[in-house]
Amino acid sequence: MSWLPAALTFAVVLAIGWYASWQNQVLYDGQARADVLKEVSVVRARLEGHINGNIQLVRGLVATLSTEPEMDQQRFAQLAQKLFAENSELRNIAAAPDFVVTMTYPLAGNEKAIGLDYRANKPQHDAALRARDTGQLVLAGPVDLVQGGQGFIGRFPVFIDEAGSRRFWGIVSAVVDTARLYRESGLDDPGLGIEIAIAGRDGLGSQGAQFYGRPAVFAQEPVTADIALPAGQWVIAAIPKGGWAGTPPNAWVVWTGFLSLAGLAAIPIFFAGRLFDERRRNLLALKSREIELQRLSRRLGLALDTSAVGVFEYDLETGRLIWDDRVNALFGLPQDGGARGYAHWRDAIHPNDLGRAEEEFRVATEITGHYHSDYRIVTPQGQVRNVRAIGAVYKDAGSTNRIVGVNWDVSADVALNESLMRANRLSEARNAELEAAKASIEHNAMHDSLTGLPNRRYLDKVLTERTDEMAEHGGALALLHIDLDRFKQINDTLGHAAGDAMLIHVSEVLVANLRAEDFVARIGGDEFVVVSAADNGEPGLANLAERIIVKMRQPIDYQGHECRCGVSVGIASDRGPHVDPARLLVNADIALYRAKSRGRNRHEFFTEALQAEVVRTKRVADEILHGIENHQFVPHYQPQFDAHTLEVVGVEALVRWQHPTLGILAPAAFLDVAEELNVVSTLDRIVLEHALASFEEWERLGLGVKKVAVNVSARRLQDEQLINTLRHLNIRPGTVAFELVESIFLDETDDVVRWNTDQIKELGIDIEIDDFGTGYASIVSLMKLKPKRLKIDRQLVMPIVSSEAQRNLVASIVDIGRALGIEVVGEGVETLEHAAILRDLGCAVLQGYALSRPLAPEALKLFLAGQSARPTITRTRRSPAS
Repeated sequence: MSWLPAALTFAVVLAIGWYASWQNQVLYDGQARADVLKEVSVVRARLEGHINGNIQLVRGLVATLSTEPEMDQQRFAQLAQKLFAENSELRNIAAAPDFVVTMTYPLAGNEKAIGLDYRANKPQHDAALRARDTGQLVLAGPVDLVQGGQGFIGRFPVFIDEAGSRRFWGIVSAVVDTARLYRESGLDDPGLGIEIAIAGRDGLGSQGAQFYGRPAVFAQEPVTADIALPAGQWVIAAIPKGGWAGTPPNAWVVWTGFLSLAGLAAIPIFFAGRLFDERRRNLLALKSREIELQRLSRRLGLALDTSAVGVFEYDLETGRLIWDDRVNALFGLPQDGGARGYAHWRDAIHPNDLGRAEEEFRVATEITGHYHSDYRIVTPQGQVRNVRAIGAVYKDAGSTNRIVGVNWDVSADVALNESLMRANRLSEARNAELEAAKASIEHNAMHDSLTGLPNRRYLDKVLTERTDEMAEHGGALALLHIDLDRFKQINDTLGHAAGDAMLIHVSEVLVANLRAEDFVARIGGDEFVVVSAADNGEPGLANLAERIIVKMRQPIDYQGHECRCGVSVGIASDRGPHVDPARLLVNADIALYRAKSRGRNRHEFFTEALQAEVVRTKRVADEILHGIENHQFVPHYQPQFDAHTLEVVGVEALVRWQHPTLGILAPAAFLDVAEELNVVSTLDRIVLEHALASFEEWERLGLGVKKVAVNVSARRLQDEQLINTLRHLNIRPGTVAFELVESIFLDETDDVVRWNTDQIKELGIDIEIDDFGTGYASIVSLMKLKPKRLKIDRQLVMPIVSSEAQRNLVASIVDIGRALGIEVVGEGVETLEHAAILRDLGCAVLQGYALSRPLAPEALKLFLAGQSARPTITRTRRSPAS
């Protein structure tokens, strides 16, 4: 502990030095804050002077307004000009009778402020009302000005005396330019030695937000002072530029002196203590060695006794061998301290280990001097033991060479090691089995179990790898999205086993027609994707697609049945370092959809035009859904006329779209997209509800409309809740007819459609067949359905003016209708000549543009009210050849 007195001396001197340094720091900090206060006081005084001076200039104008409330812009500008002639920071002055700015000076550059209503301007609303309510000046800011820039706004309430009472006239707002105020007050002076921040926005003092300087200034123990304003106050804070200096410039002089003094006092004391400690340590070391030697001897004896390790010593020249009792016990010999020799050791070694053990002993004694050997011995009792021997050759002064070492029984270790090796071999075998199982699981996870082709997961992995490679090296990538045609018919007619056989056949065809570097995966039930490098461009991809299509056209035999299944192929390709595989898959799917829509069993490439069509369809779909939500779909009504009297006997409700930008759109513009969206039944419901409401209005007005017909889609007829919905509408029997296209009622496999049709009739709703003659109707199907009317399609009506054969065909349809008791409607009457011919052929009702176009509800009411001006039809005679 020789250092303790020296350390105490050193510490005492340092403590005195620390106190002296602290006092020096206190004096330095006080002087620094005094310097900052001196500078900030000058700035504070300038700010107070300038802002108060500007405010006082305006008070005279406010007083004048109180006596001249009817002041106009010219008078206001004359008075304000005098204020601006003074040396001030005023930017503009505005007068706002009843809070609305009507006068301002200068007017040039401030035109945007004219008409500003403080009550509607959120940033200035509260301050304006506070000025009115308190009757005092309110200083706000800085604020963003309507005419641009920032300023402090002093709002002076103006009151006028009327009949002995004060009435609030409005607000005078004086804008003090922030930049000029800061500059004139010295805030922007580059020679200023301090950094300043100001808080108290809107004159709220310490409660107001900071509006000038860095926020960090207030966090660095600044010197602060209050700036007194005509209304409120600001808080100004200042620190030296660069922050407060951490230590005084002379701090190093103080510390250097005290450190030197501490060293001079402590060093002599330290060396004296070292000499005393050295002598004491030497005495203690001698005593410690004696104790350690005794302890090691005891530990060695205890270790040898407890570990069953025996000690041997062998004289290499005399051959004398000394074994202690533990070695004798290990070798199965009496523990009597009897003489032992080399032969005792050699004869006990297992014959299989003898040669190696003797060679290791010879190498140790003659060459290396270090002995380490493991061998087996056989005791006189016949017991086999594993022995480990370790030793070293040494020679004392004046003596012969000897080897001293230890022997101990390691039979348990050897047995344990052999057990671990067996366990390790078993573990390795099981690991091999697990690796094989893992490989099988990974293969199954990445492949289709039926065809053996890679699956969608494998496809995603390959696409990622290919696009990563393209990102580095460039190139092109193409996808062929393949979908089977008529696959569902094979499953439905021959069973899923036949479908599975077809899928396996498809996979074989694809693999046979692809190159080694191409990749094919089954991604769904009957969908496949081929990944190709597209190095041969579109011609190469087209040839590949055609080969696959041609091969797939060839029939295959399944249990005596000839199966045919074509394919449609959508192709999309891209090149460059930024290929998006997900986008490429979508593009290929779009091309596949186009191939199927154009007749199947063909291929189509994805193009920008196709993309534009998809985008357009998506836009129309979104607009349709938006239109349904916003009630843009309405019915227009086309009157139906008695063929002989031309009286209106009914109307057909036709859906129209009141598009917000395109106007009224007919179904041809949106019905296909609506079908894809599955909203046609919704449009049917909307038209029916509007038609029922319109029908009630026509009856109240006495317009004489006897029936309204609405179109019903196939999907609407498949709705199991349709009948319940119709029952809740309370439709009066005989007033509503549902028009069905010809193909709907021919579908005899749909029990729901057939049941719904029967229930519709029971509700008193007539069934009419629309577009008759364009489908596959039969006399039997008409007899089963028993419709009230059938409408001859316009395609059959148009040629009757010039074609005798066409007239005969229409006449035959009319005769069939009469025979079955079905009223026949002639649709597509484009001219009065058409109307005359159809009437003469026996059509009971006429409908078409020659008589009336589809009309909006209001237009229909006007049309019905003026029916007396309807056209007339003259009887026409035609020769057979006409």
